[in-house]
Amino acid sequence: MMRVLAAFLSVIAGSAAAECRQALALGLDVSGSVDNAEYRLQVDGLAAALQRPEVTQLILAEAAPPVRLAVFEWSEPGHHRLLFDWTTIQAEADLEQIALVLTNTQRSTAPQGTAVGAAMLYGAELLSQQAGCWRRTLDLSGDGKHNLGTHPRDAKKTLRSSGVTINGLVIGADDPSHGDKRYVQVGELSAYYNTWVILGPNAFVEVALGFDAFEDAMTRKLMRELKGLVLSDARP
Repeated sequence: MMRVLAAFLSVIAGSAAAECRQALALGLDVSGSVDNAEYRLQVDGLAAALQRPEVTQLILAEAAPPVRLAVFEWSEPGHHRLLFDWTTIQAEADLEQIALVLTNTQRSTAPQGTAVGAAMLYGAELLSQQAGCWRRTLDLSGDGKHNLGTHPRDAKKTLRSSGVTINGLVIGADDPSHGDKRYVQVGELSAYYNTWVILGPNAFVEVALGFDAFEDAMTRKLMRELKGLVLSDARP
């Protein structure tokens, strides 16, 4: 009887160890509207946001299964570059390693178009590999509307029953000389993402008014996602 009980407890412990509380796939826009300086602000901004103390504390929450991360770039249909595959975050050293990979990443040649719908489908396919996670979230960053491939409206219909949450981070024009036009442009893009892109309960759109504000916007978005999960999904 004791052997049976020990075997049962071993199986339960192994199952708990295999769990993760959230799988986060982060998609970065590298289409033609993103120049080299903006690319660096985006990639380095993500690296810095992941190492912010307030974000690190939430990712490494005590007495909770770990978070898993993957990061990819997207532009036209079929162009998706995986910067790093699924990584389980169990210590600050894991975040430091991811940040090092990101800061050492050099931009590759990418097509000019903006295929938001295709990026949604690719991110959801990545998340399908993490069925054991309590929550699966795609974070899609972009500075423009869809102009090629599957429309986000149709991608959203396809993914409605997938169990995946999609949040957006929209990036406005960098040039302050645009004045009020900056706010109009980012407002339109935010409304576009709210209508066609985000998916799932409590899905939301975060806004960066230019790539120089990307790090702060990414930090806010990660904290909003991780804080709610730590408080609401804590389990025995």
